Amino acid sequence: MDYLIVVLKTLFFYWIIVIVYRFMGKREIGELSIVDLIVSVLMAELAAISIENYKGNILLSLLPIAVLVILQILVSKLSLKYGKLRTFIEGEPSVIINRGKVNFKEMIKQRYNLDDLLTQLRARQVKSIEEVDYAILETSGKLSVFPKQKGSGAYPMAVILDGEIQEETLQQIKRSKNWLLEMLALENVELEEVFYAFYRQHQLFIIKNSDCIS
Repeated sequence: MDYLIVVLKTLFFYWIIVIVYRFMGKREIGELSIVDLIVSVLMAELAAISIENYKGNILLSLLPIAVLVILQILVSKLSLKYGKLRTFIEGEPSVIINRGKVNFKEMIKQRYNLDDLLTQLRARQVKSIEEVDYAILETSGKLSVFPKQKGSGAYPMAVILDGEIQEETLQQIKRSKNWLLEMLALENVELEEVFYAFYRQHQLFIIKNSDCIS
């Protein structure tokens, strides 16, 4: 009888976790943020404890899982609304290679060594650093690589995200905040109206909130 309870509890929590992940969103399947990883580990631990303690009340395990799911959804929604909260929780992408030059200062800041860089480049069929125009370490830990090609420098650099100016990007393109505000004024666009603006080949491209599908 005890073996049957363990099997049934295992099947039960398997489907509970499948449903929870579907409810939390497809993003959880592809890559995990810090919050997502913490929630995933805790849910797995709670499920394992409940299966091992097969004589315990199953509701005592479902309750903390429900709390974790609600917390994760709440944090995700707040992060979408407040960029600073998202940055605080998940951090920001880091430019590791900028126009073919390795940013060792940023690598030290992220505790990302040369072996890590070369390993991830090889995983993307890149033989050497000389072949790379840009490499960006995403908040998930994944390295996005843009090889050198004709028209190098065409990579779009985000200067505004959800109405917030990206100061680090402005430094990389050697532009000031005043320049950006002047460019917006020329287009008769307020900063709060900008959903996404990027700089490419000495041009600023602006996507307003009204241009997006609601």
